[in-house]
Amino acid sequence: MSNIVRLVIACVFFGAAVALCAFGFWGWGILVLLIGGILLLTFFFNENMLISQYYLRKENAEKAEVFLAKVNDYEKQLYKGQHGYYNLLIGLIESRKAPLKSEKYFKKSLALGMRMSHNTALAKLSLAGIAMAKRNKREAQMYLQEAAKDDKNKLLAEQIKMMKAQMAQMDKQVVKGGYRQF
Repeated sequence: MSNIVRLVIACVFFGAAVALCAFGFWGWGILVLLIGGILLLTFFFNENMLISQYYLRKENAEKAEVFLAKVNDYEKQLYKGQHGYYNLLIGLIESRKAPLKSEKYFKKSLALGMRMSHNTALAKLSLAGIAMAKRNKREAQMYLQEAAKDDKNKLLAEQIKMMKAQMAQMDKQVVKGGYRQF
């Protein structure tokens, strides 16, 4: 359902709630007001994205992908502030299947912007991991530093520390005869 349609329906429910209260049906008016409030919330927070985030936290990427696939045209169905989060979720799901293909989604989510700094840090941390997989140490260090700067609440401190340790391991690998020794 389009975001404009959700907004119109929410306004109709608010109008109905005011009319019910004006005619003395306070119980029904409050109920209709709450339903209108829930519809207004779905304007700002798409229910498919919320359910997808829930399943990603429960480590069920298949169900998360199913609910995220229900968003056909994200530019019409989502509020502009959610476009970056949509691409972040697609990148997280795609990174479980093919990590190198998810890079474009993480970059797009950073370009579109996200309000919460820990989500920006997560996207940059994922890009650092992709850069490490590509053996691009300079880019990985840059993304790790930016992720550490954006992680103000230290939610990703352990992952950043682990990535830095893995990057130190990259330095210890010695090249002999053109092949890396492990």
